[in-house]
Parts: sequence; structure tokens; C-alpha cells
Amino acid sequence: MTDPISTQSWSYSEAFVAEDDVLARARERAGEVGVVAISPGGGAALRFLASVLDARAVAEIGTGTGVSGLWLLRGMRSDGVLTTVDIETEHQRLARETFNDAGIPTQRARTIAGAALDVLPRLTDGHYDIVFVDGDKAEYSACLREAVRLLRPGGVVAFDNALWHDRVADPAVRDRDTMAIREVIREVGDDDGLVPVLLPVGDGLLLAKKEWLPESD
Repeated sequence: MTDPISTQSWSYSEAFVAEDDVLARARERAGEVGVVAISPGGGAALRFLASVLDARAVAEIGTGTGVSGLWLLRGMRSDGVLTTVDIETEHQRLARETFNDAGIPTQRARTIAGAALDVLPRLTDGHYDIVFVDGDKAEYSACLREAVRLLRPGGVVAFDNALWHDRVADPAVRDRDTMAIREVIREVGDDDGLVPVLLPVGDGLLLAKKEWLPESD
């Protein structure tokens, strides 16, 4: 194994794709309401993923103030629609301000107020190119099951905070959220129908591609 990168190199890579004034204002709103937004490096990775997949439909759990949503929208095709779910209606109002500031047409960002595990079962099977999860860590495993159903073959599920402030890698840490994240990492790794990768960007980004399944005779 190579030596781990330095803090300086990590910071350099996080800042490689610069955020504009719209994202800066969205981060300010996040700080004001106590939301921890995805890091710039994580956001850039989401935009890259949406672009590579030529994403037309993305589902997001955890709207926040629109930081991750805007990164995704900027990578999606011009007619793509983001469906974003959050239990906090005030957060979604702020996210709509972010999307409006960025010039995103209103029909491209569908906000749904509600709990993730209440809303996800109502979404269409096999319709989504990406499912991005940044909500209650205790619900990550349940969100994974829903995401696999929602994704088209070749689609990708993404989980933010997959390293959870360096706690996941420390076996001595066994709080509820850390254990829940470890569990979803294990489930993704054990699922033969998924191709996983764990990226050390931001606070960790866990990705898994849904494999194409052979047609049954």
C-alpha cells in the first residue's frame, strides 16, 4: 500500500473543482439552519457521476439547502429531473432558493416533504439513474434496499458520510450511527448484484453500481 495522503494533498483535491457564489450562499444557508452539506470534493464527484451516467432521473434523500442537489443537477442532462426528499420543509424552501439562484427551471427539481422510508416506496421501480442518500444514518440499510429497487440496471446508489468523521475505520467506536454505516458498507460489499467503491472524498462517499441481470429463460 502507498502512504496515506497528507492533509495538504486532501485539501488540494477537495478544492480542485471550485464552487461558485451560488453554492457558497447555499453553504451559508446550511450553516444558519444547522445542516452539514456535502463537501466540495463530494459534490464534484456527484456531478461527475451524473454526467458520466447522462442522468435523466435522480432521487435524493436529504435535501438540505440544495448543495448536493445543485451539484447533481449540474451534471445531469438538461431535461433531467431531481426528486429530493426531506422531512424539513424549511430546508426545502431554502433549497428552492438555491436552485432558483442557479437558474434551474422549477420543473427540474421536485421537492417532496416527508420521511425517506415513507416516500421512497411510492417512487417508481427501475426509473432512476442515481439514488443519493444523505439522511438518517440508522436508515441507510433500509434506503439501500429501496435504492436497489428504484435504480435501473447500470444505475448507482451513493451514500454520503461513509467514513463518518474517521469513526467507521476505528473498531473501538460502536455508536448507533457508526454501526449503521458499517452495516451498509458490509451489505454493499456482500451483494453480488452491486459493484462497490468507497471513495475518501469529503467525509467518505460509498458508491455501488446495480449490475445488469441476465434475462431468465
